[in-house]
Amino acid sequence: MKRAFLFAFILFCLLITFFSCSNKPKRSRKPVTTITIFPQADNYIYGQSIDIEVETKVKDGEIEKIELFYNDSLLKKTDVNAFTIEDIKLNSTGSGRIKVIATKTDGISDSRFITVDVFSDITPKKFSYSILKDYPHNKNFYTQGLEFYDGYLYEGTGEKGKSGIYKVDLLSGKILQQQMLSEQYFGEGITILNNRIYQLTYRAQTGFIYDFNNFTKIDSFKFKSKEGWGLTNDGKNLIMSNGTNELIWLDTKTFSEIKKIEVANDKGFINYLNELEYINGQIYANVYTSDLI
Repeated sequence: MKRAFLFAFILFCLLITFFSCSNKPKRSRKPVTTITIFPQADNYIYGQSIDIEVETKVKDGEIEKIELFYNDSLLKKTDVNAFTIEDIKLNSTGSGRIKVIATKTDGISDSRFITVDVFSDITPKKFSYSILKDYPHNKNFYTQGLEFYDGYLYEGTGEKGKSGIYKVDLLSGKILQQQMLSEQYFGEGITILNNRIYQLTYRAQTGFIYDFNNFTKIDSFKFKSKEGWGLTNDGKNLIMSNGTNELIWLDTKTFSEIKKIEVANDKGFINYLNELEYINGQIYANVYTSDLI
């Protein structure tokens, strides 16, 4: 009798569980999107055109919209599950990001992305050089920033406890002015703009602003990059490097990023961009641990 009662009780519990589970609404599934590029290649060339094929599948419900982006620019918005966009021109070097956001009518969405590496269409020219003159320089300085301005050399140095900015007489190498950083900071690139000297630091995501005439520290600022390397300006905005192949333009009031480019030649990306110089609309950058400019 007890065994029959136990069996009936277990069966009753199973039936309750079954019906309670079956009465629960099914969870809406996310749409699944496939992105295909034609022609398919490991990398692409600046100016080349590609076709992008998008196909989205849904297990339940209906598609409300599908949005296709390239580098955050909207290329197409549709409610059609499968489509192809032809002749998309790759107009910037770097890792281009193709992203699709598919949204169903119940609000459930999913995003997928792929990247395309775009190299330059220009084979760089090789230049030679000759040394015109030598000037004395403090060999104890770990030089990070260097700018020749109005007849004097302005130098930013690195290493914690030794970082600073200096005004140097070019002919004699004598230090005319200096301002040291706090020991917690590793100084990096410098540039001069609008009677101010700007200086980056290495990993503190902090920069400093000095009065050009007396080297008094005026202010500090924050930047997004994890590391600060080289610094120059185009007469209006700051341009910094961060140890990658990126060059980043910063607004001098808010220090927000205005734009960013990724440097590449016809063979690949150029990483470890370091000290920068802006001359007649072109940027010259040395590559850290190499003799390449």
